Amino acid sequence: MSKKQGKPEYVTAISNRKARFEYEILDTIEAGIELLGSEVKSVRLGKASLSESYAMIHHGQVWLENMQITPYEHNTLDTLEPKRSRRLLLHKAEIMRLQSKISEKGLTLIPLKAYFNKRGVLKIELGLARGKKLYDKRETIKNRDAKRQLQQLRKQY
Repeated sequence: MSKKQGKPEYVTAISNRKARFEYEILDTIEAGIELLGSEVKSVRLGKASLSESYAMIHHGQVWLENMQITPYEHNTLDTLEPKRSRRLLLHKAEIMRLQSKISEKGLTLIPLKAYFNKRGVLKIELGLARGKKLYDKRETIKNRDAKRQLQQLRKQY
């Protein structure tokens, strides 16, 4: 069967693949994000990136920094800056809990995944993370390679 030409392909999730390699994820939390209509359309088309982005708490609000959203090509209004700060929507108690945990040395908020829930609302999965040391990263690579070799051996036999 042939695919319809006029309908665009929608992406269900955008992930930050480097985050789990470079950080040890201690806890995860789901947050909403405040976007404009043209930005939502771009994210639905998969024109967004979470690499090198992070979240910070400023004046009791959580902000997502450096999330790249390419401007929507059919937007007739003025274009927005692709890497502007975007507000994340959390309950005040959750923000206070995150603030107390972030005040510990070495912890940060990293976006792990952006996805649309069942109602079609864009959500960001944040991870409370601690940076890995170089030897931890090497160990991760070693474990990944060992798993890959086991999978290849299983396929052969």
